[in-house]
Amino acid sequence: MKIIIPDNPKKILEVIHEAGFEAYIVGGCVRDALLGRQPKDWDITTNAMPEDVKKLFRRTVDTGIQHGTVTVMMGKEGYEVTTYRIDGKYEDSRHPSEVTFTRDLTEDMKRRDFTINAMAYNDEEGLIDRFGGEQDLKDRIIRCVGVPRERLTEDALRIMRAVRFAAQLDYEIEEQTVEAIRELAPNLEKISAERVQTELVKIITSDHPEKIKTAYELGITAVVLPEFDKCMETPQNNKHHAYNVGDHIIESMKHVRPDRILRLTMLLHDIAKPDAMSEDEKGVHHFYDHAELGVDAARAIFRRLKFDRDTMDRVCNLIRYHDDRFPVTDKNVRKMMNRVGAEDFPYWMEVRYADTMAQSDYMRDDKLDDLDNIREQYRLILERKECITIKDLAVNGGDLKEAGIKPGPEMGRILKAMLSDVLEEPSHNTREYLLEPERLRDVFMKDHGE
Repeated sequence: MKIIIPDNPKKILEVIHEAGFEAYIVGGCVRDALLGRQPKDWDITTNAMPEDVKKLFRRTVDTGIQHGTVTVMMGKEGYEVTTYRIDGKYEDSRHPSEVTFTRDLTEDMKRRDFTINAMAYNDEEGLIDRFGGEQDLKDRIIRCVGVPRERLTEDALRIMRAVRFAAQLDYEIEEQTVEAIRELAPNLEKISAERVQTELVKIITSDHPEKIKTAYELGITAVVLPEFDKCMETPQNNKHHAYNVGDHIIESMKHVRPDRILRLTMLLHDIAKPDAMSEDEKGVHHFYDHAELGVDAARAIFRRLKFDRDTMDRVCNLIRYHDDRFPVTDKNVRKMMNRVGAEDFPYWMEVRYADTMAQSDYMRDDKLDDLDNIREQYRLILERKECITIKDLAVNGGDLKEAGIKPGPEMGRILKAMLSDVLEEPSHNTREYLLEPERLRDVFMKDHGE
């Protein structure tokens, strides 16, 4: 099979070849091209030393020169060119203590993680596949290069990468690789939180987030997300549910689009249910306050895995309100939009849908009808441009100051009282109504409990 290489990486290969060296595109770009996918990156491997590569190109960056990697700049695009190498001992379960450059492509390929990532290609020689990667692509298998235990001991992050590739490609993990993962999963404790976070997000935002169950079965989540293991062990004997908590979480992830915020919300929306579970005299399980407890649990997870603050705040906001239910009226929808926030309310509706679809079919039609009505009310509220937040009010702090209200807490309380009024009755959102002296005085006095 011929791979169509874009002009920039093709030019890099040609320059290196003309100088008398070997060069190939390598790794993920070869894999993706063979799968008919558009590669995101075009990495190149060569027997040229880093200093040779730097002499051949006008603009280069020493991005990882100690490991043989030079980034060649072609216009505004950068392409990593790495010298064939043999890795030394991995002393931290992540990085080799040293690397030795080699002239042998096969030796370089031996150090790579999985067979599907250990193929090289150039137009002159075609596909170089010395470990059966092409066949494993056809068989839809994730298999370590060489001895699985050795590859996974070298770099423990490969344990999560195996599941990640299985999720992204919908492949199965080969049995010997599975056995090695089960044995070595505890080594993930040595991997940085940021690296774990990246792989976890890639798994759950893939086309097959249900592969998180593979991570559970292989002992991976026991190390990186033990809260999920508790969910997998917590039943839900309740007519609204058809699965245990963990399987409900998995089903819910399948019912939202692969958006980072949405998938993280569904992963963690019921994460506190094991701690919130109670059982009544009929043996029915209840999970009172699990949403609020879930916010605390999710925050602890986000901090442990070094997530950014914005992701943490948005997901926790959705978790807090994910189980809120109310009679569907325009007034109640406006109030819910205010609580959840304008940016996240569309996400909240998607969360509600996914949560419902992952439950039993008991009252499902009624729940979905309610959600349809909420969507319609939401559409009409936007169409009518009704006030949802303080900044949507027809008046602001400057107007209150002109009316004789001093800046400070009192002004904030008055604005909140006005918003409460307008959420009840949108037609009240006029300067004339809100600043009418007697009403303004009444609002102020009521706010002070007078």
